Amino acid sequence: MIRATFSGFNTALSALQANQKRLDITGQNLSNMNTPGYTRQELKTSSLNYSGPISHYTNGSEIAVGFGVSMDRVAQIRDPFLDAQYRSQMEKSGYSDGMQVSLDSLSKLLDESSIAGIRTAFDDIQSVLTNLQDSSKVNDSVFETELRNKMQHLTNLLNEASQKIDEARVQEYQRLDGEGTNENGAEQTVNSILEQIGQLNRQIKHNQVFNQPSLELMDERNVLLDELASYIPIEVRYKKDEGHKDDKDWPDDLYVDLVFYDENGTKNTLELISGTEGAAGQNYGSVEFSEPDDPNAPLNITAGFQATAASSGRGALSSVEISAVDNATTKGNTLRGGSIQAGLDMLGTDTDTNPVINNPSNIEKANFNVHGYQYYMNHLDNLANGFSSIINTINIMGNFTKANGGADQFLLVNQDDGTTTNIKASNIGINSAWAKGDVTFGKGIETQGNNSNDTALTMLQAMSQRYNGGAIHGLNIDLGNKTFANYMNNVSTILATDSAKNQISLKNNVTVLNGIQDSRDGLSGISLDEEAANMMTYMAAYNAASRLMTTMDEALNTLINNTGLVGR
Repeated sequence: MIRATFSGFNTALSALQANQKRLDITGQNLSNMNTPGYTRQELKTSSLNYSGPISHYTNGSEIAVGFGVSMDRVAQIRDPFLDAQYRSQMEKSGYSDGMQVSLDSLSKLLDESSIAGIRTAFDDIQSVLTNLQDSSKVNDSVFETELRNKMQHLTNLLNEASQKIDEARVQEYQRLDGEGTNENGAEQTVNSILEQIGQLNRQIKHNQVFNQPSLELMDERNVLLDELASYIPIEVRYKKDEGHKDDKDWPDDLYVDLVFYDENGTKNTLELISGTEGAAGQNYGSVEFSEPDDPNAPLNITAGFQATAASSGRGALSSVEISAVDNATTKGNTLRGGSIQAGLDMLGTDTDTNPVINNPSNIEKANFNVHGYQYYMNHLDNLANGFSSIINTINIMGNFTKANGGADQFLLVNQDDGTTTNIKASNIGINSAWAKGDVTFGKGIETQGNNSNDTALTMLQAMSQRYNGGAIHGLNIDLGNKTFANYMNNVSTILATDSAKNQISLKNNVTVLNGIQDSRDGLSGISLDEEAANMMTYMAAYNAASRLMTTMDEALNTLINNTGLVGR
């Protein structure tokens, strides 16, 4: 049996076509070398084998030979494991980065190492009180005015710090909610990403069903998945339609799950992307942040994630509410990464908390406790209340210029109502009556007021006193066994420590992320040298296939024109 006349030409032609396609793909790769998110492409091929039966009448020398190369498809070169690693690291980097933005805003207010702030104001007051020890100065209105000015400066700093913390909290909420700003918040961004991925799923699936690979659309979807991972922890999985489970040629659908943990550390998932299931708009979920009770001081904000309508129809979890890592009033579900959790933690934690991971020992924990905006606000309020209580009590005890024994001779007040109740950082101020002369600096702590500088001495002693909750002047002031100035120093140190540890964590996370990105680029990115080498290889193969076709032509010419000429 002689092989079909043009079979060799078909083999050579398939080789020419395959290598031409490889050269086209190489050109596509090189042209998109600097295109963000582009994934290197390659041609998948297989051998065209001889499949016809061999006649029983042929002799034993008949050998089955293939018919060339089949171009199966153009595919992306990606590693799902590296993609999963990259997105997992994006979650950690997103959390650290979001936390650092918040800590930096607080550092501008409370970092006493770089600004002459509240700690310095306490030192200035102590310096004036030291001068007032001199009995010749204690009755001098100049020195009393200086003391009043220094205390006014301290109250102004406390007021400003409180206001700035409230502003930082509002900005943090706006970064999550997006309302009141010209830029999208996390809510709008995440919802937009989910909608785009849901729509891309349908476009890609439609094209794949009609044998159109849509690789560029897949690149666009992968970029969106990477961005989504910086906001929330996700898991990506692929599976076929229920009706095509056994059809290996049917394209897979992409599913995305939100990963969260309950207060016991148990892992759970919520389906945010459901492939191409359901009608339009039913294959992607959404997120919405709760409204704050006080818009000017948002606290205990939660993120409500809504699953896809398609997954809810299958009886899966329909929604979940995510809160801060260890909220005093709402202990519940948390994420283990992403900038959204960082924002929730800064808004919702007001005490020392467990690390980002609540419990399980087999999971990596964060290397610092979360101290949110309210944590620092509470410390400032405690400081303002304790200081005003001590100063007012000492002055009342030492001032007997009034017939009622000086009970109204308080120096610091709540500016909202002019009383000494509920004084905190936001409302502490100087008693306006002090500037008018109706209230004066105390004359002594003895009943008769024999020593005019006793009040100054007692206040000076109070400035150096450590307060640990024990009764002093009838008051229970708890500053963690620290003086007023050292208490502020401690608050500043906690913030500096948090910031330094988070910077280290952020640097490490980014370093690991860059390492994974380098590995992904090494596989999926475009290398000029590698593509140039491939180009020469494909061109050499193309030339060889061309030479094969020429040779086959010569063989056919010999068969047609020279066969049977012997003996003529």
